[in-house]
Amino acid sequence: MKLDGKQKRFLRGLASKEKAVFQIGKEGLSDNLYNGIRTYLDAHELAKVSVLKSCDLDMNEIAIELSARTNSELVQIIGKTVVLYRQSKDRIIDLP
Repeated sequence: MKLDGKQKRFLRGLASKEKAVFQIGKEGLSDNLYNGIRTYLDAHELAKVSVLKSCDLDMNEIAIELSARTNSELVQIIGKTVVLYRQSKDRIIDLP
């Protein structure tokens, strides 16, 4: 599913009220992180991931990799935070 601008704007608004659930530190990206995000997306559809200063990876690379490995849509990169969305079977969030 490809999100349009209106849907991304809506999801950014929802994400702005949430705290980051996952953090990426100096260890970088791992299979445990991907599995955790996939499980979280199944239950909540929207995940916020913060990248700590100790992480040496590029933000764009992190966002693209997270999106690809979790089969999710990249909603936003803002500062050191990535917002991901993946529609679940139960449809928790009603997109416009």
